[in-house]
Amino acid sequence: MNLKSRFVDIVGSDNVSDDPILLETYAKDHSFIPKRSPLLVVFPRSRQQVQEIVKLANDVKIPIVPVSSGPPRFRGDTVPALSGIIIDFSRMKKIMRIDPVNRYVRVEPGVTYGDLIPELRKLGLRLNIPLLPRFSKSVVTSYLEREPVVIPKYQYDYIDPLLTAEVVFGTGDIFRTGSASGPGPFEMLKADGVNPWGPGSIDFIRFLSGAQGTMGLVTWATIKVEVIPTLQKLYFIPSENLSKLVGLADKLLRMRVPDECLIVNNIFFAKILAQSQEEYERLKADLPAWFSLICLAGFRRYPEERISIMEKYLKDVSDELKLHMLTTLTGAEGKEKEILELLSSAWVKDPYWKIKFGRSCQDIFFLTSLSRAPMFTKIMAEIDTKFGHCVGDIGCYIQPLVQGRGCHCEFHISYDESRPQEVEKVKTFFMYASETLMRNGAFFSRPYGLWAEMVYGQYAEGVNALRKLKMIFDPNNILNPGKLCF
Repeated sequence: MNLKSRFVDIVGSDNVSDDPILLETYAKDHSFIPKRSPLLVVFPRSRQQVQEIVKLANDVKIPIVPVSSGPPRFRGDTVPALSGIIIDFSRMKKIMRIDPVNRYVRVEPGVTYGDLIPELRKLGLRLNIPLLPRFSKSVVTSYLEREPVVIPKYQYDYIDPLLTAEVVFGTGDIFRTGSASGPGPFEMLKADGVNPWGPGSIDFIRFLSGAQGTMGLVTWATIKVEVIPTLQKLYFIPSENLSKLVGLADKLLRMRVPDECLIVNNIFFAKILAQSQEEYERLKADLPAWFSLICLAGFRRYPEERISIMEKYLKDVSDELKLHMLTTLTGAEGKEKEILELLSSAWVKDPYWKIKFGRSCQDIFFLTSLSRAPMFTKIMAEIDTKFGHCVGDIGCYIQPLVQGRGCHCEFHISYDESRPQEVEKVKTFFMYASETLMRNGAFFSRPYGLWAEMVYGQYAEGVNALRKLKMIFDPNNILNPGKLCF
């Protein structure tokens, strides 16, 4: 019996494919990872099927590369390093439970932001989402990968809002994290097992977080949700001085004033708003060089009064820093409702905003403290000057995290991937900038693709420990080998 037939026996003929056209869609993405085609794509529909796939992969010693999100993809984590098979979770799409009282949702990995956001809105609930995730992005994968969320006030650690999960390890064994690991079926556990820490001190959700599918395959996860405000008011705070905007965010978050709170430059936000290359050039010229987006929220009880109090705090801190509160964005007047909707929605248009105008992109992102973010923007500007501005416009996005105790700093580089010389210039710039930023204290907490060697090459003791753990939970190294330090 050939390999394809053995997988067909597990999931059925309609859920296995070796179509070259389909395989090509998994062979590459927008990263610099070399192209490599898988042998097969397998679509499980249940946890039992995932277990059987893992056991068969162990028997025949073939790599498994997990994929949950639809294209476009950007980071190289789903491009096979050693061929093998793709296990695509996109057909595991059950929204298993929405609990408005305890404010959580339990979903399978194929559930996307496009699927879940509308269902939550029907119940007056919302996710604390990253900035404009694509419509086809897996919700579970997004939170497993610790993508930054736009409401830092509701985030208590870097894994938040991810709670508990069910995982199939590389041995084929099943495990549930946190309080979901208690005895008996999860339906009988209090609040469906939403405590990520569980009954003891070992926090296995951290073991899976940011692992790029190398430590286990998650078959469902519980995620915190929030109540949709009954009233919102959006403010734009422009400044030529980024340090002032960072100081504003820091002080406001210490007082728990804003809900959505982020900082962008004109290039980054022009790319989001523009519908054409011409509009992009106009917006880039008209928008403030830097500005904060601050959203104040009122809920069912006394929403106007609550926002009024928050406005006073915002005004006091703005006045102290000599910043101006605006309710319209200079250069994008009349788009205030659109911008407010963008902060709580997935991107549904085609193409995805990062690859508008026929261009590809590379993002350099890392964690730092809010106070150090301006320093990194200066370093990036110096690198750009050193390279003769060869990569064109560089967008910047600064997202406070964990109630302001840290931040996600991201540089967005757009380029034409159909021009080999331009691609090579951007790749050289990308690696030089990444290494320079890391030497200056940038923490690359999610080392995708080319960053893996850069990060783990200086982490010998940690690598040794991680490889020992990998041997316990995935002894045959079948789960996404070639990624991270594996």
